[in-house]
This record gives sequence, structure tokens and C-alpha cells, in this order.
Amino acid sequence: MLKSLSIRNYALIDELAVEFPNGLVIITGETGAGKSIIIDAAGLLLGTRASGDVVRSGAEKAVVEGTFNIAGNRKVRTILEENDCAASDELIVRREISAKGQSRCFVNDSPATLQLQKQLGELLVDLHGQHEHQSLLRAENHIGMLDDFGGLEGMVQEFRESFTALGNLTRELRGLHERERQLREKQEFHAFQMQEIDTVGPQMGEEEDLEAELRVLENSETLFAVTGRLYEILYEGEQSIHDQLVVARNQLQDLAEIDKEFTDAAKECGTAEAIISELAKFVQGYNARVEFNPERLEEVRARLGAIALLKKKFGGSVQSVLAFREKIASEVSLAENFDEVIRKLAGDTGEAGRQCATIAQRLSAKRYDVARKLDKAILQELAKLGIASGKFTTVIGQEEAPPDDGGRGYSVPMGKKRLLLNADGYDRVEFLLSTNLGEEEKPLVRVASGGEVSRVMLALKSVLAKSDRLPVLIFDEIDVGVSGRIAQAVGVSLKNLSHFHQVIVITHLPQIAGQADAHFLVFKEERSGRSTTAMRRLALEEQVREVAKLMSGEEITEAGLEGARELMGLR
Repeated sequence: MLKSLSIRNYALIDELAVEFPNGLVIITGETGAGKSIIIDAAGLLLGTRASGDVVRSGAEKAVVEGTFNIAGNRKVRTILEENDCAASDELIVRREISAKGQSRCFVNDSPATLQLQKQLGELLVDLHGQHEHQSLLRAENHIGMLDDFGGLEGMVQEFRESFTALGNLTRELRGLHERERQLREKQEFHAFQMQEIDTVGPQMGEEEDLEAELRVLENSETLFAVTGRLYEILYEGEQSIHDQLVVARNQLQDLAEIDKEFTDAAKECGTAEAIISELAKFVQGYNARVEFNPERLEEVRARLGAIALLKKKFGGSVQSVLAFREKIASEVSLAENFDEVIRKLAGDTGEAGRQCATIAQRLSAKRYDVARKLDKAILQELAKLGIASGKFTTVIGQEEAPPDDGGRGYSVPMGKKRLLLNADGYDRVEFLLSTNLGEEEKPLVRVASGGEVSRVMLALKSVLAKSDRLPVLIFDEIDVGVSGRIAQAVGVSLKNLSHFHQVIVITHLPQIAGQADAHFLVFKEERSGRSTTAMRRLALEEQVREVAKLMSGEEITEAGLEGARELMGLR
């Protein structure tokens, strides 16, 4: 439900804030007071477009904000979550229009797109009046209304799951057919590339090992000469470090015999001698192992060159070469087994299509039964609302798949035909209406106009009340062209509808106003020397006086007040 509405600097409105209860909310006021301006402003919350002309003269921007109770509204919550918006039991929608015509949208105080605001608005409010925010006039919505009325949601969901599976399989099959020619053309080339990679057979980590070996082979002479000289310096030469350390150790030991302070020094010198001995052995051993192998050097260079060429061709690293080899191997395998893969996938697709067709056929049969019941119920409601000679028909049709579509559409065989599928089955549903005797039935959008459209919408809403998910219904000019008994029937119908929805109605008829759960008066007043539109909720006695005024005009008599109380059920 719409809990509150705040409007600032919009047209004649300076500042207006109002809280709405649930049930039937009536709005009345003199002609020109600004009732429709309030509805126009509320329309901004539903994503309607606006220009800078709506901004009150002298103001920089107009601001409209609505607070909705969305507890239990899973569709709204899903959209909020998909758009990373915080979700709670309250939803705050704000729209700002600058005097330059720029528009900004906010959802729960976070910037949002106009498209998101429109999506949310279509799940929250149905506005019937001077504007085209009328879901019942859009033929694409009729199939959902029919299914809701018949309680077919479970079967529709079953079909959609089957349809999704069919779509996935069909896209996969089409993709395989599109790839088949390309893969077969590339099969020989891919086999050549695999052979090229396999001939070299690079291994992960091999390149690093080869580069280390290459450095040793390329510097073997240097390694041999330097290690030979080191051995001479450390051990073999006449003045080798080892011999010098032996002399130093012996002298330190002699000194230690005289003064114990030299004992540790003698030990450290002995340790140094042992380290030099081990180092000399290592250098001598390495020198003996140095290999002069030009053949191996060329082998390593050639191997590294072959790996470098593969890297240059197939991705820049050994890892990418191996990944590429794995990829083309799977494509070669697919090309070699294409017929078998396609045959299996085509069989799975055909089975999914038959399952879709079976469910769609059952769903269609149910819809035909439900449609007759819906037509009857709506005709009865229209008669109550003064359209006694009306005709209403739910037309269900199907669209055949063109013979030359090349399998591009989702279709299923049905007898000798192939019917196009959509997310709701293979049915197309549209409501047709005639409001006058002898007139041919036509699509809703082409038949009703002015206040008549609101009565038609009211009839539809009354029949679909329990199934319709939209929580807020707003009717503007619903009373045009009706009076007396019909006006009373319209009022009762709106009252009944308010048991399932929050219903907000702008009216001039006392028969409708008298049914109010809450009655608001729109009026003009002067603030700071300027006219502005204001709105306030009426207390019970004020409601009585307002209904009496609607009945008898500005001069309110006691008889008028009594009549108003009787109309309101207060006697």
C-alpha cells in the first residue's frame, strides 16, 4: 500500500504531505483545486516522464516522494535485490525534476535509473485516468490475468521450466550446427598444430632447467680454469691458504702452551683449516666434473629454440601452449564424433520439445475453460456498472511457425502445424469489448475512452481482485457519465475492491464518496501571496458535510446532512 506521499514545488503545490490508510480512500475538491495535479505528481513515482514545466515558478526543482509498504511483495523484493538495493518492509521512492528538465530517481535513498523506478511502479500501482499507466489495456498482460483468475500459476511454472530446458538445448544444438562447418574446415589444421606441439613435447618447468644447463655448458672453459686456480690458491700451491693456516695453527698451539688465552684462537684456526680443506675438495671435485660437450650444447640450444617458437605461435608461455593443445584436441575429437554428438543432442531437444508441447496443450485447454468463466463474470459486473448491453470475449489464439524459419524460433508440432512457443505456452490472449448494443467487439485499448474506460477497468479489477497482485489502484474521473443507481453500484464495487487492494479514487459523486474509509479534501489557499494546492484528511463530521455538499451544492441544509448520513450508513 501507499503509506505516504510528499510533494514539493510541483505545479501549484508548494508543499504537501499526506499519509494514506488502507481501504477505500476518497479525494474530492472543487474543479481546478488541483486533484489531478496530485495524481500527476504520484505518476512520477511510477516512472512517467516529466519536463521542467512542472516545477513551481521560482523553485529550482520539484520533489515527489512516496513510501510504500511492500511486506510480502516478493516480486518487488526480487527486483530490489537484483539491482543491489536494500530491501525491507518499506520502500521509499523519490523523483526530482529540475527547472531545466533534468530528472533524478532514488530508491531507498540510493540513486536509481528511471527504468528501475518504472519496473517497481508497475508492480506497485495501477493508475486509471487521464494517463496511459493502465496495465489492463496492454494486451501482453491479458494472458497473465487469465492465468491468475484460473489459478493456473503452478501449470505455467511447470511449462516455463520445461521451456527453459528446451531453450538451452536448442541454443546448444544451433551452436553445434554453426560450429560444425568451422570445425571440420579447421580439423586438418588443428591436427597439424597438435603434431607440431607433440613433436617438441614441452613440459612444465623444463625451460628453466634447460636455461640453467645452457649457462653451464656455455661457460665450461671459464668454470674449469677458475676452479683450477682456486684449488691452487686454497690447497695445492706452495703458499696455499691451507698450508698457511697449518703453520698459524701450530704457532697458536705453541703459544697456548705458554698462555692459555691462545687456546680458543688455536681451535678457531683449526676450524678454519678444516673449512678450507672441505672447500678445496669441493672445488677439486667440480673441476674434475667440468664437461666440454659441444654436441650437448647444441642440443640444448636447439631444444630451447623449438620451445621458444611454440611459445611465439601459441601464447607466450609453455603453459599457454599446453592449454591451446588441450583446446584444439577437444575440437578435433568433437569434429571426429560430430554426427554422434549432434544425434544425441537432437534427440534430447526433441524430447524436451514434446514435453513442452504436452504441457502447453494441457495449459491451453485449461485456459479455454477459464476464459468462458471470466467472460461471464465480467459481463455481470459490467451490467452492474451501467454497461448492460456490453459484450466481453477473451480471445485465445496461436501463432504458426513460418515454414522457412530455419528452426530459429522455438516451436512444437501440433497436428500438421508447428506452433510458436513463448514463456507462457503457445497461446496469445487478448480481451475484446463492446460497450454498446450492435457494435463489434474490439481490443480494449480501441473501445473505451474517458470515464467509460475506468468503469471497464473497475469491472475487470473487481472480477480479478483476489488474483491481481498490484496492491494500489488509483482511479481518476471514474464517475464521468454516471449518476444515480449506476453511481451507487460503482461506489459499492469500489468498496468491495478495497477489501483486496488499497483503492484511491478522485470523484465528484456523493454515492462514491459516501463509501469512503478515509476522505481527503483538496483545496486552494494563499501562502505568501501565492495560490497553492493543499490537501487534508476530513474528520467524520466534515466528511458528512462534504458528501452533503456533493449532493446539494454549496448551501448545506439539515435535510442534506441527513441524506449524507444515510448515504454513508451512519443512520
